[in-house]
Amino acid sequence: MELEHLFIPTVVLGSSDKIRSTLPIEGLNSSSWMRKLVEMMCSVFVASWTGVIKYHGPRPSTRPHQVFVANHTSMIDFIILEQMTAFAVIMQKHPGWVGFIQKTILESVGCIWFNRNDLKDREVVAKKLRDHVQHPDNNPLLIFPEGTCVNNQYTVMFKKGAFELGCAVCPIAIKYNKIFVDAFWNSKKQSFTMHLVRLMTSWAVVCDVWYLEPQYLRDGETAIEFAERVRDMIAARAGLKKVPWDGYLKHNRPSPKHTEEKQRIFADSVLRRLEES
Repeated sequence: MELEHLFIPTVVLGSSDKIRSTLPIEGLNSSSWMRKLVEMMCSVFVASWTGVIKYHGPRPSTRPHQVFVANHTSMIDFIILEQMTAFAVIMQKHPGWVGFIQKTILESVGCIWFNRNDLKDREVVAKKLRDHVQHPDNNPLLIFPEGTCVNNQYTVMFKKGAFELGCAVCPIAIKYNKIFVDAFWNSKKQSFTMHLVRLMTSWAVVCDVWYLEPQYLRDGETAIEFAERVRDMIAARAGLKKVPWDGYLKHNRPSPKHTEEKQRIFADSVLRRLEES
């Protein structure tokens, strides 16, 4: 039976219509306290936007050999998901106050940072991911396999790293309603600070979150095919259009050699059509 939770803006309602307290309780160990504090901090952020967040499906559980993947519209995706469950997220290192929060607060829940421009960092991060999912005491691991923010109308190609861990993949579909504000963060045009200011000065941030059924690698299925199957599920549930683009092209220009090869293929096709006509 599907459970639904509605966040407006600092109270989470469950299927029993009882208020779930976000404050730590006695008897929790230090890691549990830290998880509750991070969840509460994220709830405060959501309240500052007058967030109206509706959660569908069972709340994620803490168990080994699983990873959660979601489509990506803004860094606030992490905050919206984190207020319900203290995920350990894999995230790009950031400067400024965001970097300060990463180092001083988010590392306490096991978050993993990477540098997109450091090729050696990929191997280190891949090892950390494999190690993380093996331990039952670690917080659930959350990955945004698109690798970049997309405008919540499309979904770009998923990176295969999350689908090569040999564990259950739990899809999460996120869909924002633009009725009051567009939650897409265009990092090329706006800093994250100004993005938050825009959200805080809007009427409300309205969003639906669906926790979908866990998926497993099928016999004979490659990691890329697995990633596409999960992307199909998320796109269908959130009403997103799939496009065959690599999201990293937003950050890195394609090499001249690759561009010239595409131009040559296009020129050859034009010449063939001219010869046939």
